[in-house]
Amino acid sequence: MRWCHGSLLHLLCCLRLRVCARRRRPGPPARLRDLWAYMRLVVRSLQYNSLTNSDVVFDSVFEPVFWTVDRITRWFGMVFVCLVVILTSSILVICYTILLPMVIRTYPTAWVAWHLVYGHWNLVMIVFHYYKATKTAPGYPPIVKNDIPFVSVCKKCIIPKPARTHHCGICNRCILKMDHHCPWLNNCVGHLNQRYFFCFCLSMALGCMYCSISGRNLFLDAYNTLETNYQTPSPPYTFRDRMVHKSIIYMWVLTSTVAVALGGLTIWHAVLISRGETSIERHTNFKETKRLAKRGKVYKNPFNYGKINNWKVFFGVQKKSHWLTRVLLPSGHTPPGDGLTWDIFPFKRDTIPV
Repeated sequence: MRWCHGSLLHLLCCLRLRVCARRRRPGPPARLRDLWAYMRLVVRSLQYNSLTNSDVVFDSVFEPVFWTVDRITRWFGMVFVCLVVILTSSILVICYTILLPMVIRTYPTAWVAWHLVYGHWNLVMIVFHYYKATKTAPGYPPIVKNDIPFVSVCKKCIIPKPARTHHCGICNRCILKMDHHCPWLNNCVGHLNQRYFFCFCLSMALGCMYCSISGRNLFLDAYNTLETNYQTPSPPYTFRDRMVHKSIIYMWVLTSTVAVALGGLTIWHAVLISRGETSIERHTNFKETKRLAKRGKVYKNPFNYGKINNWKVFFGVQKKSHWLTRVLLPSGHTPPGDGLTWDIFPFKRDTIPV
């Protein structure tokens, strides 16, 4: 009797749980609940204390927009990298299959040798620095407790930020000496890979200029040939000839466009390097210059060692032979310093006498 009574109670409990489970309506997905809680937090952050200003309101209101842009850029990072590889490979195929045989047949031996040496040196510089720029971590501040001096605390990472460190919303972490996040590298440009990034931009711009200048006459001949071909009733050229002409036009247009765009970017970064500042510091230094100018003071960048010394520090040149081994040739040496602390010189002097 006791066993039957206990079994009956157990059966009734099971039936009740099933009925309750059927009556219970499924709630919204977890992602939707998290998004709703996040939006409520953003709205409440506008009224969190009396220190709220226009910058805080702007950041809070546009935080969903920034979040969306960061996620899209992060998702499409590998697409941009693949696009760089595909476009560069297409130009190499045209150069090796079309231009190089023409150069060997038409140019004298000295010019052929120069084209072979310079072209392959330029190619090695492009491939090496692009690979290193994409695969080398930009440098991150330590997340454990330490005695390294810092200038502020990151409000997103909640860790101390050393000088010249900034938070990247796309990488979702702080970067040492952050310059910017480059989608074409799918990586941040920071302390450890800024030299690779600049050398890649410089070598790619030089390579595109080289192809554009060298192939100018071929482009004009191919363009005039196709124009004449379209105007005549009977085309005198075969399908292979037309594809060769179109390939030359494609190469010249692409390399000329990239040479102009990337050349301007390279010049801009060269100016920043000469001033001893990054892209982010350019904006902050400009604001500080205007703020102190209103007070009758002059702002001086504490990380500017002079134009020549800035380039020496940037390339890691410590002796005369380094201009060849570390600048004109591929080199995987690390930049001077650890990116956590920086030497500050209030006046210009030759930091590296080479």
